Amino acid sequence: NVGLSCFEDERSEDEKKEEETEMFTKYYTEWRGGVDNDKSYKTIPRFYYKLPAEDELLLQKLREESRAVFLQRKSRELLDNEELQNLWFLLDKHQVPPVNGDEAMINYEAYLQVGEKAGEKCRKFFTARVYGKLLHSDPYGRISIMQFFNYVMRKVWLHQTRIGLSLYDVAGQGYLRESDLENYILELIPTLPQLDGLEKSFYSFYVCTAVRKFFFFLDPLRTGKIKIQDILACSFLDDLLELRDEELSKESQESNWFSAPSALRVYGQYLNLDKDHNGMLSKEELSRYGTATLTSVFLDRVFQECLTYDGEMDYKTYLDFVLALENRKEPAALQYLFKLLDMENQGYVNVFTLNYFFRAIQEQMKVHGQEPVSFQDVKDEIFDMVKPKDPYRITLPDLVNCCQGDTVVSILIDLNGFWTYENREVLVANDNDGNTAELDDT
Repeated sequence: NVGLSCFEDERSEDEKKEEETEMFTKYYTEWRGGVDNDKSYKTIPRFYYKLPAEDELLLQKLREESRAVFLQRKSRELLDNEELQNLWFLLDKHQVPPVNGDEAMINYEAYLQVGEKAGEKCRKFFTARVYGKLLHSDPYGRISIMQFFNYVMRKVWLHQTRIGLSLYDVAGQGYLRESDLENYILELIPTLPQLDGLEKSFYSFYVCTAVRKFFFFLDPLRTGKIKIQDILACSFLDDLLELRDEELSKESQESNWFSAPSALRVYGQYLNLDKDHNGMLSKEELSRYGTATLTSVFLDRVFQECLTYDGEMDYKTYLDFVLALENRKEPAALQYLFKLLDMENQGYVNVFTLNYFFRAIQEQMKVHGQEPVSFQDVKDEIFDMVKPKDPYRITLPDLVNCCQGDTVVSILIDLNGFWTYENREVLVANDNDGNTAELDDT
């Protein structure tokens, strides 16, 4: 042993480093699978798993079961009602003075203490990042207990909803097809007290009405599927679940697309337009929509571009039409309407296109005994409103970015919309007079 010790001591530092490098290279090469480069693919982790074919029933069943187990595990990781109540109790117990009105506050030190006592499930909520998000203008560097608790509740709700939607994701790819979302809403109906009065015979029409709003706004490329993430990020699900409130006001119901009165209104309009009761709408029947002032040129384009059956429109296509006209300020609606204006499918509309559509407005004005307005004046006003990048062409981004796309479209397709624009100063003055009168009365 003494001789060996002396031998090691006599080696230079360079020799020791060389031996260390050789040993490291040897063990690292073995760990990587040897020096044979042809076998290196074996060390690459698998990142693609082919979906089972339709006839591979066993693999499909295995995939479904594994997803169900995974979602159940994720569900168990969420806070239940008892754990949420315990969290609220701990937050309330650790509030710190001074009192800020009626709002209980907590500082960062107490916040961390609550995090340690709240349990493993709550740990992800008690981070410096979350605290910083909720820190506003308190002079003592505290956050509102109620705001933090609402944040936790919102996160829990989002995860619960994501798990609930994922149960309907048959493909397991993170998106819902139209049939998947229809099944989700159909099974949701019994849990919404505001829909208790709906007859079961109307369920299919209600589901179709509800699903169309999701797909019209969240699937602009018409792929037939929507990401679950997009469903969670938009406000539509909030509007739908608002129907759990048994005391929802009449105004809220009328403004909520998913409410029973709103769905019945849209379907009732469709039935009233369908004069021959064949379940479909012809161009002549659709011309009576709203104030019956949509131009025939615009309606021609609707039936040229939209899906029809023997020249007639079904309820689903009608819903897209209604959603576009009732939400003209929204980019998805402007995209729908711009496609109808862009007759040559060039990606822009020019002076010729504007003139083509506005001539129909001028003809309607003659029919109603009004003096037609000069197209040149209207054309100049449209370009002044839009301010396109190209002074001779208006693109969809131009129409969306100018924030007056709804006005431009209304001027071109609807006599009532054009009349409203032309008389905007008179209408504003009348509104102001009305408000003044109300103030005088009080």
